[in-house]
Amino acid sequence: MNIKDLVSDFETRSAEEILKWSLDKYGEKIALASSFGLEDVILIDMMVKINKNKTRIFTLDTGRLNQETYDLMDTISKKYEIKIYTYFPISNQVEEMVISKGFNLMYDSLENRKLCCGIRKVNPLNRALSSLDGWITGLRREQSITRSHIEKIELDTSHDNKLKLCPLADWTEEMVWDYIKKNNIPYNKLHDQGYPSIGCEPCTRAISPGEDIRSGRWWWEHPSEKECGLHLSNANKKLQGKSP
Repeated sequence: MNIKDLVSDFETRSAEEILKWSLDKYGEKIALASSFGLEDVILIDMMVKINKNKTRIFTLDTGRLNQETYDLMDTISKKYEIKIYTYFPISNQVEEMVISKGFNLMYDSLENRKLCCGIRKVNPLNRALSSLDGWITGLRREQSITRSHIEKIELDTSHDNKLKLCPLADWTEEMVWDYIKKNNIPYNKLHDQGYPSIGCEPCTRAISPGEDIRSGRWWWEHPSEKECGLHLSNANKKLQGKSP
């Protein structure tokens, strides 16, 4: 079955069915990239219930996360008795960037913000994916205009056509909260303080009722620019008919 057939087939499959397929087919050669948002803790819960031994989770520690995020990482690790593989930015790259651009360079220009995201997030992701055949994300179509066309299964053209799964692509925010509450899943305490989307501390703020759920991320930028570089390729490129 080629990738086009999988795209059509997976659109009607549940998140659990997609995860089971991925774990059965790829085992530990596919992993969840988790920032420990609401969607990610749901996927962790599902994966552990499907096959704990094959569940692999990694996260990108930018060095500028909220304390509440670290607290949740420890809580999740202990609750599910799983390891969380952590990738950090290369220290000399961060040092050189801060010396030349300043500590809060991201506020000065879009170029600076993307540079910071590149060093702190994109480069570590590339290292994390280098040993994998595919990755799983918590992306949902309704999160932002840059994610409105994602498929549940894609080929990541930015990472050597590795398989990329978005099992919750068609989930609504209501579905997310319903699953979390029914399954008693720990989540980031900042969500109860008006933070629907949580990234690095200096680039994330609480939002007001009625605001778009991504409006608190890089709030000084235009909505079309609000990606850190981890997912841009799949927001803008169509799949080719290749088999995973």
